[in-house]
Amino acid sequence: MTRSAAKRHKARIFVVSAPSGCGKTTLCDKLLASGLDLVNSISMTTRRPRPGERKGIDYRFVSRSRFLALVKKNAFLEHEENFGNLYGTPAEFVKARFAGGRSILLSIDVKGAMKIRRAFPKNSVLIFILPPSVKALKTRLDLRKSDSPEDVKRRLALAKREMALGRRYDYRIVNDKLDDAYRTLRKIVLKESEDTEHA
Repeated sequence: MTRSAAKRHKARIFVVSAPSGCGKTTLCDKLLASGLDLVNSISMTTRRPRPGERKGIDYRFVSRSRFLALVKKNAFLEHEENFGNLYGTPAEFVKARFAGGRSILLSIDVKGAMKIRRAFPKNSVLIFILPPSVKALKTRLDLRKSDSPEDVKRRLALAKREMALGRRYDYRIVNDKLDDAYRTLRKIVLKESEDTEHA
């Protein structure tokens, strides 16, 4: 098949957000491994790596002083502080890939997503992952065993606020069954990537 005959796609910035414990990372990993033409934007953070997380693959782990120095240089498209840790999306990486016609996948929080929407109003697609219930989310956080009981309470309180803001997103997916949620997510990406001008 020639290049001109191949189905054309438009570059998009896909933003996936979810309360902690909703399976956002697992869903994004499956999407990136599916063969779709997506570039993963790796966030930078000042928090310590969790068991199994890989430096430069899951996150770019840096010191707080390094992060703040980059903030002063306007090196982030968006940055936020959650639970005492800083998180940011490197601007140069995203802008360069997007300018080259590549679609980008961002896994960031609600406040960051709103900043991306303002920066790329016509080219961003916001997708919010919901738990089947707050009770189910608490169970997932408890089983994860990476947070103290007090941290779990704070994360649940934040989750309720985030879920209220999830109404501002283009799509909302309930992650009750992982495979079903993933299929829905992939369909959204494929649909939004279609270049209707050349269909």
